[in-house]
Amino acid sequence: MTTSTEESLWARCFHPAPAAPVRLFCFPHAGGSASFYFPVSAQLSSVAEVFAIQYPGRQDRRKEAGVSDLATLADQVYDALRPLLKERPSTFFGHSMGATLAFEVARRFEADDGDLVRLFASGRRAPSRVREEAVHRRSDDGIVEELKLLAGTNTALLGDEEILRMILPAIRSDYQAIETYRCPPDVTVRAPLTVLTGDRDPKTSLDEAEAWRGHTTGDFDLKVLPGGHFFVSSEAPAIIDLLRAHLAGNG
Repeated sequence: MTTSTEESLWARCFHPAPAAPVRLFCFPHAGGSASFYFPVSAQLSSVAEVFAIQYPGRQDRRKEAGVSDLATLADQVYDALRPLLKERPSTFFGHSMGATLAFEVARRFEADDGDLVRLFASGRRAPSRVREEAVHRRSDDGIVEELKLLAGTNTALLGDEEILRMILPAIRSDYQAIETYRCPPDVTVRAPLTVLTGDRDPKTSLDEAEAWRGHTTGDFDLKVLPGGHFFVSSEAPAIIDLLRAHLAGNG
């Protein structure tokens, strides 16, 4: 049985809201950590209790080995989240790798007779759309260049070799997990699905974003926002407004 210690290890609640009628679970991108969603938690704590997933291999979990298989990671996340998901209506939000991971955790929740209120998949092509990528096989310098290209990591952080030595193993594991992931086109969730994509995202074309439609038997909505891969940061106010309206309407 999952203990409360295991729950808190995986799911960080920066602004507890025990009276909130709904919960939002946020899944970070490759190399990301729970703290990426601290501002989201702060701004939405009036309408939902927000949990941010903390993967192994980073921040206070940096001594743990990263998980290089997405299905294994999804199993571990669901095992930790299961008690929380059973308590209140829940919504998932995931960006980049986190979108695919949220989809896989949603599948496990539904297989366990759970019903997700909605899945928000941001900055990631549909699970069945594959690009042959091998960032995880690059040298450390090659991975750093990829991070710079996507503008997903603070440039000051990239320049600190000591910090890089700590986070690169986790980043490499994340990239291996998402780059080796495969999903048949007929795999679906019941949950309604909202897909967010940047109009200049080099990692997701409009067609690849639209292909998420085939992975839900529920309602589907696609929203195109200005920006590159990390439009989730540049367009944060619009995304917060979208999430607030959804959460406030599902209490």
